[in-house]
Amino acid sequence: MTPAARISAAIEVLDDIIQRRRPAADALKDWGLSRRFAGSKDRAAIASLVYDALRRKASSTHVMGSDTPRALMLGMLARQRGLDLEQVAALCTGEHHAPAPLESEEVDRLVALSLADAPDWVCADVPEWLWPGFSSAFGNEAVAEGEALAGRAPIDIRANRLKTTRETLAGELAHAAPEPGSWSPDALRFQPGADGRGPSLQAEPAFFAGGFEIQDEGSQLVTLLSGAKPGQTVVDLCAGAGGKTLALAALMANSGRLFATDLDARRLAPLHERLARSGASIVEIRIPRSRGHEPLAEIEGQADLVLVDAPCTGSGTWRRNPDAKWRVRPGALAERVKDQAEVLARAARLVKPGGRIAYITCSVLPEENDAAIEAFLARNPGFAALAPAGMLASEHGDFSLLARFATARGLQLSPRRTGTDGFYLACVRRGD
Repeated sequence: MTPAARISAAIEVLDDIIQRRRPAADALKDWGLSRRFAGSKDRAAIASLVYDALRRKASSTHVMGSDTPRALMLGMLARQRGLDLEQVAALCTGEHHAPAPLESEEVDRLVALSLADAPDWVCADVPEWLWPGFSSAFGNEAVAEGEALAGRAPIDIRANRLKTTRETLAGELAHAAPEPGSWSPDALRFQPGADGRGPSLQAEPAFFAGGFEIQDEGSQLVTLLSGAKPGQTVVDLCAGAGGKTLALAALMANSGRLFATDLDARRLAPLHERLARSGASIVEIRIPRSRGHEPLAEIEGQADLVLVDAPCTGSGTWRRNPDAKWRVRPGALAERVKDQAEVLARAARLVKPGGRIAYITCSVLPEENDAAIEAFLARNPGFAALAPAGMLASEHGDFSLLARFATARGLQLSPRRTGTDGFYLACVRRGD
């Protein structure tokens, strides 16, 4: 496919996403299945165009004066990819499956590309209804934080210290040009190419040998700061596919008891294979038999640490899932807040006196973060929040610089602040 034909295809996929309000990944998959002539490079290039257009949906709508898929694509080509008018026009000839030629108004808007009179939520490419919470979280830096969340994300991996070291792994993957992580002692980073794609790390021998897992450095960092230690009894209460479970097992040096569970048993399915590859031997997977069943009832009041990777809007992962920010609705936020309260109540029953709950979200919205902890502390006077110094004290390194990103009750990471996804961590301790 020519570059112009790929743009036409991306506009078609965007129309499907918008009209049917469906995830971008589903629309891209369906498009590829119905057009077998498109090779893997074509599909990757089209996906990159679609995701880049979604990253800048609000600002492109403003500069182009329209929210049509074509307008989103033209605005993105000019603002995100830096094409000038002549380059955009050369891709829009109407010939050989190219988009139709530019209209006079489109030409004028592409020349102006002005956001001078745009509201802050447009400049930040954040949904308007979420802007009050978003701007409350970041204050004067909110627009810059939104712009960072609209960028592309790198690929991070966590060296599995049960099998290797970061230094050894960096040597094995030297051909892919890894960079050491800025915060996590186990992180290596790979920058995406011009097409938005990174190296095929899951085809590496070191991956099959269990030497690493793909995991954002922010996810690694909040797991590390949760405070898990060898010999403890630890619970990963919302384990899902097990990324943090595996990291906990490595931090515990395969010593102690580590329970992994999730209310949605289907999410736990990939964990079995990942455990076998990783060499983690202390993990006990507990699957709920029915709704309302507590699979960890026998250890209530015994856990040293309960890690709560709470269900949330995922606003901190907008770099990786740019379509998600435009599909989330106010009702969904309210539901997530309710879910967070329920899972924290479960955690409170499991933790022992003197033990802690590490509350984690991949969100930057205060309603899901500080407000959730404030509400929990109000309901549970036997718990107290740890100060940032208490969370950042670690034998794994010096994390004192992260104190700059402390909130009223926790710690907020973000692409602009820490170069990671937008993770939040708060730790609360049960009184003796």
